[in-house]
Amino acid sequence: MIKNFQDLLIGKWGAQIKGYRFPCSVGRSGIGKKTHEGDGLTPEGVWRLISIMYRRDRLNLHTNNNINIRDTWSDDPVDPNYNKLGKPETKFSYEKLWRPDPIYDLIGITDYNWPEPKPGLGSAIFLHAWRKPRHPTEGCIAFSINDLKLVFSLLENTSKIIIKS
Repeated sequence: MIKNFQDLLIGKWGAQIKGYRFPCSVGRSGIGKKTHEGDGLTPEGVWRLISIMYRRDRLNLHTNNNINIRDTWSDDPVDPNYNKLGKPETKFSYEKLWRPDPIYDLIGITDYNWPEPKPGLGSAIFLHAWRKPRHPTEGCIAFSINDLKLVFSLLENTSKIIIKS
């Protein structure tokens, strides 16, 4: 695999892109090969950013991909809409994207286990704001909100997200 200057390289202790370095958080179980939903691992591999979403009531960004109060992300392996954006009118388990804390005020959705998700392999691998500096996630990659904005501005259409342990 050839790493390009515009790729976002992520490791246990930080991330880098275009000469910038950022502290970041990864899953509570570290980086590795995901085997099941809820394992706490950040998936090692090469991914792409498929969408950026944000809370319009908290951030002023120039995009139409806003997070609505009823938006959810399915984390239930038996749900036909597993690892996809949805609404809460479901009997299946899901994660609310509209949260009282600022963690999902700005999120980047990766193509991990998408668009044809394998049930149980893991869902909702996002780039998002961290709870507090270097606090582990459930498997996502988290940055300070200002660093996250800068990372998104540095990513290009051809950029990859390369996660290595």
